[in-house]
Amino acid sequence: MKYEILGNTVPAVEVTLNRGESMYTQRGGMAWQTDGIKMTTNARGGVMKSLGRMFAGESMFMSTYTAERDEAKIAFATTVPGAVMSLNLAEMPQGFIIQKGAFLAAQQDVELQVKFTKKFSAGLFGGEGFILQHASGNGMLFLEVDGDPIVRNLQPGEVLKVDTGNVVGFEPSISYEIETVKGLGNIFLGGEGLFLTKLTGPGKVIIQSQNFGDFAGRILGMMPHK
Repeated sequence: MKYEILGNTVPAVEVTLNRGESMYTQRGGMAWQTDGIKMTTNARGGVMKSLGRMFAGESMFMSTYTAERDEAKIAFATTVPGAVMSLNLAEMPQGFIIQKGAFLAAQQDVELQVKFTKKFSAGLFGGEGFILQHASGNGMLFLEVDGDPIVRNLQPGEVLKVDTGNVVGFEPSISYEIETVKGLGNIFLGGEGLFLTKLTGPGKVIIQSQNFGDFAGRILGMMPHK
C-alpha cells in the first residue's frame, strides 16, 4: 500500500492498493476511486462495537474498499478545512487514543475499539466525550485534523492544558483529565468555557488549531433569526 496526501485547504489522502489490499472508513468517507475497487458495508466488529462507535461520534457502519487489481486508487477527504495526518501503528506498540471525529480511514490490520476514560469527570465534561477510541494494530491510520496539527512530545510529569475540543489524540501513556477554570470572572467573561483538558506526560500529543464546534457555533450566532 502506498499513499499520498493531496491538497492544502481541504486535503485528501489518495491510497494506491494492490490486488487483495483494502482500506476501511466510516460510511460516506470515500471521495473518489478508480476502477477495480470493490465496496462492502457492514457493522465492522459486530453490533456491540458498532454501537460503541456510534457513541464515540462515528458512523455505526463501516465501508471496506478492496482492490481487485493492482495499482487501484481510492481517496478519503476531510470534511472541513484542515489536515490529514498519518500514523504507522506498527511503530506504536501501545496504539493511539483518538477523539471522536478524528478517524478518517485505516488499513484492515488496524483495530478500533471504544475506550472509557479513567475519570468520570473527563468523560462528562470533556470536549472529547465520555467515549474515546483506541486504535491498535500493524497498519496505517489516517486522522482528520481541523485547522493545523500541532505535535507535542511531553516529558514525564510535563503538563499541557488544552481548550476543550482541540485534542486530536494521544499515546496511552498520557494521563488525561478535565480541570475547571478558576475564578468566576474567568468563567463568565473569559470566553473559554468552564473546562480545560489537562494532559500529563510522558508521551506524544496531537492537538488541532481549530475547534470546528466553536467555529460552527459562531457562524450560527451570526445568522439572522426570525
